[in-house]
Amino acid sequence: MIFAIEEINNSSELLPGIKLGYQIHDSCIAVPVAAHVAFQLSNGQDPMFYQGSNCSQSGVVMAAVGDSGSTPSISISRIFRSFSIPLVSPFATCACLSDKQQHPTFFRTIPSDQFQADGLAKLVKHFGWTWIGAVRSDSDYGNYGMASFLDAALREGICVEYSEPFYRTDPPSKIKRVADMIRRSTATVVVAFAASGDMKVLLEELARDPPPPRQWIGSEGWVTDPHLMSFTFCSGAIGVAIQKAVIPGLRDFLLDLSPIEVAVSSVLTEFWEDAFNCSLTERIPTLTNMTCDGTEDIKRLENPYTETSQLRATNMVYKAVYAIAHAIHNAVCEKTNSTIHCDKNISLEPKQVFSKLKKVNFSRNGYHVSFDAKGDPMAFYELVNWQKSESGVIELVTVGYYDASLPTGEQFRINGNLTWLDGGTQVPVSVCSESCPPGTRKVLQKGKPICCYDCISCPEGEISNNTDSPDCFLCHEEFWPNAKKDKCVLKPVEFLSFDEVLGIILVVFSVSGACLAVTAAAIFFHHRTTPMVRANNSELSFLLLFSLTLCFLCSLTFIGAPSEWSCMLRHTAFGITFVLCISCVLGKTIVVLMAFKATLPGSNVMKWFGPLQQRMTVVCLALIQVIICTIWLVVSPPFPMENITTYKEKIILECALGSAVGFWAVLGYIGVLAVFCFVLAFLARKLPDNFNEAKLITFSMLIFCAVWITFIPAYVSSPGKFTVAVEIFAILASSFGLILCIFAPKCFIILFQPEKNTKKYLMNKN
Repeated sequence: MIFAIEEINNSSELLPGIKLGYQIHDSCIAVPVAAHVAFQLSNGQDPMFYQGSNCSQSGVVMAAVGDSGSTPSISISRIFRSFSIPLVSPFATCACLSDKQQHPTFFRTIPSDQFQADGLAKLVKHFGWTWIGAVRSDSDYGNYGMASFLDAALREGICVEYSEPFYRTDPPSKIKRVADMIRRSTATVVVAFAASGDMKVLLEELARDPPPPRQWIGSEGWVTDPHLMSFTFCSGAIGVAIQKAVIPGLRDFLLDLSPIEVAVSSVLTEFWEDAFNCSLTERIPTLTNMTCDGTEDIKRLENPYTETSQLRATNMVYKAVYAIAHAIHNAVCEKTNSTIHCDKNISLEPKQVFSKLKKVNFSRNGYHVSFDAKGDPMAFYELVNWQKSESGVIELVTVGYYDASLPTGEQFRINGNLTWLDGGTQVPVSVCSESCPPGTRKVLQKGKPICCYDCISCPEGEISNNTDSPDCFLCHEEFWPNAKKDKCVLKPVEFLSFDEVLGIILVVFSVSGACLAVTAAAIFFHHRTTPMVRANNSELSFLLLFSLTLCFLCSLTFIGAPSEWSCMLRHTAFGITFVLCISCVLGKTIVVLMAFKATLPGSNVMKWFGPLQQRMTVVCLALIQVIICTIWLVVSPPFPMENITTYKEKIILECALGSAVGFWAVLGYIGVLAVFCFVLAFLARKLPDNFNEAKLITFSMLIFCAVWITFIPAYVSSPGKFTVAVEIFAILASSFGLILCIFAPKCFIILFQPEKNTKKYLMNKN
């Protein structure tokens, strides 16, 4: 402060011809002392307070620099506001001092704790720490600063496990309680918003027992204090610090001291005697404290006093003095034709200095100085890290910065390598719960902060594709979650294809059945003149074998991806071919009954059911099914559809019936014919002859009816492509039942028992 004032007084550009005077008071960072000094400065140099409305202003100060603590500054500011005396603090950071209703004349060259709190919260969030502990000085600086930090932390989604206040004068039991809280907590990261003196007391208590591995995050109040760096268990601490600076000429000014100059000041005397281990006062020397003889050379001294390469708070004082000087300069000086004229006789009042101080805008040694509407400067902090050197000594290393003047997202920058707790290079983890991976959602733990949660897998059909997702969301109806439930993928389309095992098996049976029918037809054609073929109505037999071949082959239309044409073809082809088949069987059954009736004396019934009537019967019965199918196709034909309801995880490509009435009418008509044929064959089963075809027809119809009766519940209950497989199975089973029951015995006799293929054997009634 003295250096800055002398520099200004010797300047030809700032307040030329005007000398600034000053008084320096030690407030001892105590409110009573600070208030006493404030009243003394407000009263000026008069020996007493004047009564009445016109107070004496003969020696009132124009402005004041101070205090270094927030609490004393609050008291001084409240006193000065009544007199409009501006107070410029170099180190009072409490955000409460930005309240212009309470502190209208307060300014500062150090940023408000509001910016520091925002920076600390962004620092914590940057490294992914969501579960932290917090300690603070039980003072205006600590309480207001921590309140601002907690608000910022809440906005960043950070949870605080504990927040403990303490003060250097607290009883040891309370300090120990705070230390034990840190030891017991699960949070690895501890944010300390404390003054240096308070922090020293806490760290000393933590050092008594093996300190826990904690990552310390420090405020500017203590993180740059070289005396605290002796606590090696805090190695790796990071925090925000006032921007360091170099003040040209300050080191020479500090070192330009002689013993005579030192002896005048009690403060310098104490410093000198402590630095050189000698006494400036006349007293009996001792072995440990000799009398100073004038040979002491302060320029060779290495201690914090002579170290001026990393000035932080000192630069804030320097800028505060210059800010007041510029305000006074703007109030009393004018520049005309590049010449500065200052009025020494002007009656300057603190109110004028206060008014000009609000508009101050200058740069000094490359550092800009100005104040916003709240009396605060633009915030700029360095990010510092406690790093162990090769010698094991902790050093303060600048690793980045926080500039509140930059746009959001660019304010925070780290451009150096950091070391963490215990000298590690890996960023420590400090979370209440591990992050929930995609595919899960967060469920808060009852009675705990929002950072404590359980990770629950997304329900069926839902996904989450973000880390720590609070909710899962449904996939579109055509999509389904993958195995990890972090992505919606297209549902697989399923249908009974020719490539799968089930499809291949059904195709083999279908083709085998068709080949069997063709083989039987070939055998019958080759032996068409034998009694066995002639006795079994060869015309209807060939038509029946042809229709069975179509029945076997129509099952192939049910396999493969459904299309508009295949859906219409499969049901109608099935319905018509089966009616044709049953019509032929029915015709053969009627022929058997008529043939035996014709053997009775006087009977001529065969003339009413000759070959023409047999053909007409088959054609008419088949025509009825053709009409039913035609009406079905015209009114509401089957069509391909994507079934997304049967299975949630896949799409079934199938044929919708269109009209359920049409489908069941086709099946119902087949059923009526089959039952009628079964009844007639059952009535003719005991007619005499070695070869009674009615018995074979009865058994074949029994199989046919049994298959289709069991088909109905199986068809209704089978899901997806198995519905088609059940229908194909019913077609093949009933077709095999017909061909094996009706034609297999005949082919066996024709091929392997030709002795029975005679008219005599067939006509034998035994």
